Amino acid sequence: MLGFWIAAEESAAFWQRVLTELQGRGVQDILIALIDGLAGFPAAIEAVFPDTVVQQCVVHLVRQSLRTVNWRQRKAIAAELKAIYLAPGEAAARTALATFATSPLGQAYPEIPVLWERHWARIAPALLYPVPVRRLLYSTNAIESLHATLRKSLKVRGHFPNADAAAKLLYLALRHATPRLHTPQHWREAMRHIRLLFGERVPADA
Repeated sequence: MLGFWIAAEESAAFWQRVLTELQGRGVQDILIALIDGLAGFPAAIEAVFPDTVVQQCVVHLVRQSLRTVNWRQRKAIAAELKAIYLAPGEAAARTALATFATSPLGQAYPEIPVLWERHWARIAPALLYPVPVRRLLYSTNAIESLHATLRKSLKVRGHFPNADAAAKLLYLALRHATPRLHTPQHWREAMRHIRLLFGERVPADA
């Protein structure tokens, strides 16, 4: 974790300030940025680190898709969406999306195919990887776990007199947060493909 920031809103200008600060602190390159739909974040990444591949977190996209779905139909729709993001390539994924859009479930929830079409430019990069590698790069769950710890610490305290007081509590919570990360099962395989895709941008000791 490189830092935390407090702001009234998550705008493109805010994210650009954050990324510029990280760049000034020594971050030279970002190969892949996995995002969860934060407003203005993709534009800020591309402005400060223009060579970065920006990918949409599929887990967040699936959750957003199922938000208005009847609970009896969620399992079936989740299976249809899985056929899209685990397709063997972009062409197959496009076919799976079109099939879902014209199916009875897709017709019942036409906003779901529209949502996936809107985010397609951020979904497509992950389809370059084999399925085992994609499983490492389609979710922001690691940072979401940390966010849950921070939200819990804020909820216990309740109200704060100012932003500085909240920042101090968050800092202490981060200092005492228990890391729950481990080396992913397919990490070495993932790195082989990442080296092929990004070449000399990948450090030799990565």
